[in-house]
Amino acid sequence: MAKTLKRGAAFVALARALTAGARGGPSLGARLGALPRMIAATARGRYDGGLRLAMMTAATAYVVSPVDAVPEMFLAVFGLIDDAVMVTWLAGAVLAETERFLEWESRRSSVIPGHVVP
Repeated sequence: MAKTLKRGAAFVALARALTAGARGGPSLGARLGALPRMIAATARGRYDGGLRLAMMTAATAYVVSPVDAVPEMFLAVFGLIDDAVMVTWLAGAVLAETERFLEWESRRSSVIPGHVVP
Protein backbone atom coordinates (compact mmCIF):
# COMPACT_ATOMS: atom_id res chain seq x y z
CA MET A 1 0.00 0.00 0.00
CA ALA A 2 2.98 2.30 0.32
CA LYS A 3 2.96 3.63 -3.21
CA THR A 4 5.54 6.20 -4.11
CA LEU A 5 4.48 9.24 -6.04
CA LYS A 6 5.74 9.09 -9.58
CA ARG A 7 6.72 12.23 -11.43
CA GLY A 8 3.88 12.03 -13.96
CA ALA A 9 1.29 11.44 -11.25
CA ALA A 10 2.48 14.53 -9.39
CA PHE A 11 2.14 16.71 -12.49
CA VAL A 12 -1.34 15.34 -13.19
CA ALA A 13 -2.35 15.96 -9.57
CA LEU A 14 -1.13 19.54 -9.84
CA ALA A 15 -3.21 20.14 -12.95
CA ARG A 16 -6.26 18.52 -11.33
CA ALA A 17 -5.86 20.45 -8.09
CA LEU A 18 -5.71 23.78 -9.84
CA THR A 19 -9.10 23.06 -11.42
CA ALA A 20 -10.63 21.07 -8.53
CA GLY A 21 -12.47 23.98 -6.93
CA ALA A 22 -14.62 24.35 -10.04
CA ARG A 23 -15.36 20.61 -10.17
CA GLY A 24 -16.32 20.14 -6.52
CA GLY A 25 -13.03 18.66 -5.27
CA PRO A 26 -11.17 19.89 -2.19
CA SER A 27 -10.15 23.51 -2.46
CA LEU A 28 -6.54 24.61 -2.30
CA GLY A 29 -7.18 26.07 1.16
CA ALA A 30 -8.62 22.77 2.43
CA ARG A 31 -5.61 20.89 1.07
CA LEU A 32 -3.08 23.26 2.62
CA GLY A 33 -5.03 23.24 5.90
CA ALA A 34 -4.80 19.44 5.94
CA LEU A 35 -1.00 19.51 5.69
CA PRO A 36 -0.30 20.00 9.45
CA ARG A 37 -2.86 17.33 10.35
CA MET A 38 -1.27 14.96 7.83
CA ILE A 39 2.20 15.52 9.29
CA ALA A 40 0.87 14.97 12.83
CA ALA A 41 -1.02 11.80 11.85
CA THR A 42 2.09 10.45 10.12
CA ALA A 43 4.28 11.26 13.13
CA ARG A 44 1.84 9.41 15.41
CA GLY A 45 1.84 6.39 13.10
CA ARG A 46 -1.83 6.65 12.20
CA TYR A 47 -1.29 7.60 8.55
CA ASP A 48 1.04 5.80 6.14
CA GLY A 49 2.53 8.88 4.47
CA GLY A 50 6.04 8.63 5.90
CA LEU A 51 7.93 7.86 2.70
CA ARG A 52 5.97 10.39 0.68
CA LEU A 53 6.53 13.09 3.32
CA ALA A 54 10.24 12.26 3.34
CA MET A 55 10.38 12.66 -0.45
CA MET A 56 8.57 16.01 -0.24
CA THR A 57 10.93 17.16 2.54
CA ALA A 58 13.95 16.18 0.44
CA ALA A 59 12.54 18.07 -2.55
CA THR A 60 11.96 21.15 -0.39
CA ALA A 61 15.52 20.94 0.96
CA TYR A 62 16.86 20.63 -2.60
CA VAL A 63 14.99 23.72 -3.78
CA VAL A 64 15.93 25.80 -0.73
CA SER A 65 19.54 24.60 -0.56
CA PRO A 66 22.22 26.79 -2.10
CA VAL A 67 23.95 23.64 -3.38
CA ASP A 68 22.35 22.39 -6.60
CA ALA A 69 22.96 19.39 -8.78
CA VAL A 70 22.96 21.74 -11.77
CA PRO A 71 24.43 25.09 -10.64
CA GLU A 72 22.78 28.24 -11.98
CA MET A 73 26.07 30.11 -11.94
CA PHE A 74 27.59 28.04 -14.75
CA LEU A 75 24.59 26.97 -16.77
CA ALA A 76 22.30 30.03 -16.40
CA VAL A 77 18.82 29.10 -17.67
CA PHE A 78 19.46 25.35 -17.66
CA GLY A 79 20.38 25.56 -13.99
CA LEU A 80 16.97 27.06 -13.22
CA ILE A 81 15.09 24.39 -15.14
CA ASP A 82 15.91 21.67 -12.60
CA ASP A 83 14.58 23.90 -9.81
CA ALA A 84 11.41 24.64 -11.78
CA VAL A 85 10.81 20.95 -12.41
CA MET A 86 11.40 20.16 -8.72
CA VAL A 87 9.02 22.92 -7.55
CA THR A 88 6.35 21.73 -9.99
CA TRP A 89 6.75 18.12 -8.82
CA LEU A 90 6.67 19.23 -5.19
CA ALA A 91 3.46 21.22 -5.68
CA GLY A 92 1.81 18.28 -7.41
CA ALA A 93 3.03 15.83 -4.77
CA VAL A 94 1.75 17.99 -1.90
CA LEU A 95 -1.62 18.42 -3.59
CA ALA A 96 -1.94 14.72 -4.42
CA GLU A 97 -0.93 13.59 -0.95
CA THR A 98 -3.21 16.06 0.83
CA GLU A 99 -6.11 14.87 -1.33
CA ARG A 100 -5.27 11.26 -0.39
CA PHE A 101 -5.07 12.30 3.27
CA LEU A 102 -8.44 14.09 3.14
CA GLU A 103 -10.03 10.95 1.68
CA TRP A 104 -8.39 8.84 4.39
CA GLU A 105 -9.60 11.28 7.03
CA SER A 106 -13.19 11.18 5.77
CA ARG A 107 -13.21 7.35 5.68
CA ARG A 108 -11.70 7.21 9.14
CA SER A 109 -14.39 9.48 10.60
CA SER A 110 -17.08 6.99 9.52
CA VAL A 111 -15.46 4.10 11.44
CA ILE A 112 -16.72 3.46 14.96
CA PRO A 113 -13.90 2.39 17.28
CA GLY A 114 -14.45 -0.79 19.23
CA HIS A 115 -13.86 -4.52 19.14
CA VAL A 116 -14.93 -7.00 16.54
CA VAL A 117 -17.14 -9.69 17.99
CA PRO A 118 -17.08 -12.99 16.08
